[in-house]
Formats: sequence, structure tokens, C-alpha cells
Amino acid sequence: MADAQLCGSVNLESADAVFAAIADISGSTVHRVPDGETGERQQWIMAQMPRFAANPDFTRPNGETGFAYGARPDFRLREGLSPDEASFDLGYAVGATESYPLFRRLRDEGRFTPDTRFQVSLPTQMAIVGVFIDPSQQALIAPVFERALATEIDTILETVPAGDLALQWDVAVEFSRLEGGIDGVPASAEEEQAILDQLVRLGDLVPDLVELGYHLCYGDAPEAPGETGKHFKQPEDTSRLVRVANAIVDGVRRRVDWIHMPVPIERDDDAYFAPLQHLHLPPETRLFLGLVHWQDGVEGTQRRIDAAARHAIGFGVATECGMGRRPREVVPTLLQIQREVTVPAR
Repeated sequence: MADAQLCGSVNLESADAVFAAIADISGSTVHRVPDGETGERQQWIMAQMPRFAANPDFTRPNGETGFAYGARPDFRLREGLSPDEASFDLGYAVGATESYPLFRRLRDEGRFTPDTRFQVSLPTQMAIVGVFIDPSQQALIAPVFERALATEIDTILETVPAGDLALQWDVAVEFSRLEGGIDGVPASAEEEQAILDQLVRLGDLVPDLVELGYHLCYGDAPEAPGETGKHFKQPEDTSRLVRVANAIVDGVRRRVDWIHMPVPIERDDDAYFAPLQHLHLPPETRLFLGLVHWQDGVEGTQRRIDAAARHAIGFGVATECGMGRRPREVVPTLLQIQREVTVPAR
């Protein structure tokens, strides 16, 4: 049995169904439980598109309000409005307010261990501003949106006690920029530093009593609605993930509780995991490797664990990304794999 981390999204019909599945299958292997980001929060940041379209502070130059998945909408500030006057309706606090009482009831009933926390995942500033805002206005909107994220955390904490909350930053758009996934040109050293500085600032927005984690991600976006999705680029190895993780834990002033890294299904070779030897996480920060894949089950997952264990010790397991775009029928299988595999002790 291995400690397991859930990345956030789960393709089940409701938060009730997500909590019940985790309680029934995962048991004590999971200590942070998300609500699955069901309903309007499906498809990660794409849920923000209709919110921007309905926001009177933003317009689209061509007036279009229909969206295709993955299309750049290029919203701009309404004429005459200063960046500091812009407001955002994000919806994450509303989702937490609705789901937390369900989680707490199950925990009070003993379905989760007493130390289990309610997990909320948030997109980074770059994930929203870098995708939805016209490039000419991104530098103006970025600091305003970071303040909006801080406000969203404060609003969540009005419902969820800090000692019950685990907050995860979803870091995917940043890796696309670093790897040149947008225009084929990897980020310059200056751009990379700006990305790392942003991730550190976001960590420092989270109060000390709240658990803090980072889901480092190479994307899982489908090319069309209904598809399962794939990385924008397969990571060559864990070296870039290690550099970003080291920068986070070195820079954030508060404790970082976990770092998650993806592992492609075909990577059970030493070359992929060898850079983990250069990872310098403090003792309080747990590494979770996203090496659980339903296609090859316990056997394949255990093979990847054994390869990783030659270069890192004491890690937990997870899926490569969220389960939101996995076929619904394999969600129980993924939870079961996480429960059945074993990882060498710290």
C-alpha cells in the first residue's frame, strides 16, 4: 500500500460520487480529498471562458462570445477601465463552499481518517491571464489577477477552516512556455525566471495553516471535446521538473507540503528518473510521482515505481494528471491501483 495524491479532477457525476468512491476504495492511502471538479468546473480552465464572456469589465474585439476548445479568446479590458478597476468572478470559492460540508460529514462519519483534508486546486495567474487575455494587456492584468486569486483563497477560508484545507497550484501553462509548446521557442532565461518568481509568489499567498502543494504538469488537453487528452510534449526526463521544484521550495517562505510530477506510461527507464537525484526537497515536502496508468495496471505501475526507487526514496504515487478526462469506467481502477502498489520506505 502506497501513500497516494489526487491531482484534482475526477470524472464522476458529482462531488458526492467522488467522495464516496475515494472513501470506499482509497481508504487511508489518501490524506487530501478533492471534490472532483465536477459540474461547471470540468475541463480545468476552460470553465473560465463563459465567466469572462459574462464579465462586463472585459470585451472581445470582434464581439464573438462562442468558443471552441483551446481557441485563444484574447479578452481585453473594457474601454476606459483601468486594470485596478477590473473584477473577476472565478467560481472556485463557490465550489468549495458547496462541497466542503459533504466532505466534512463523511469524515465525521469515519469514512476518511481524522487527519484528511479537503483539497482545492487553483490555476495559476499565468494559466488564466496567459491564455485568456490579449497579449498586449497581460502585463497590466497579471498583478490584478494575482490579487484576485488571493481574494479567492480568503473567501474559501470563510467556509473551510485553514486546518482542514489543502490548496494545490496547477502548473501546466508554465511548462508549455518553458518547453516552447506555444510557438516552438523555449522560454529565455529571463522568461523562465519570471515564471519561477510567479510560482513562488503564489505559494506565499497561502496561509501557513493551510497545506500547500504544486501539481507540475505537461498538460492533458484534448484536441476536441470528449477526447481523453495528451501532453503538449512528452517530458524528455525529470530534469526540468526538478529545476522548477527546487526553485519553488527554495523560494517560498512557508512550508511546501507536496510536489507532484508526471511520469509517461512508457517511461520505466533510468534515464527518465535519474535527475531526481538532484531534487533537494526539505523533509516536510513529499514527492508524488504520477506513474499510475490504468492501461497497464498494477504491474506496469509497479515497474515504474521500481525504476523511480533507484533514484528517489519515500515518494508517494498519483496519476499523471487529473482523472477528469479519463473514461469514467476506469476511475475506480485507477483508485484501486494506487491502493495496491507498494513503494520502498523512506
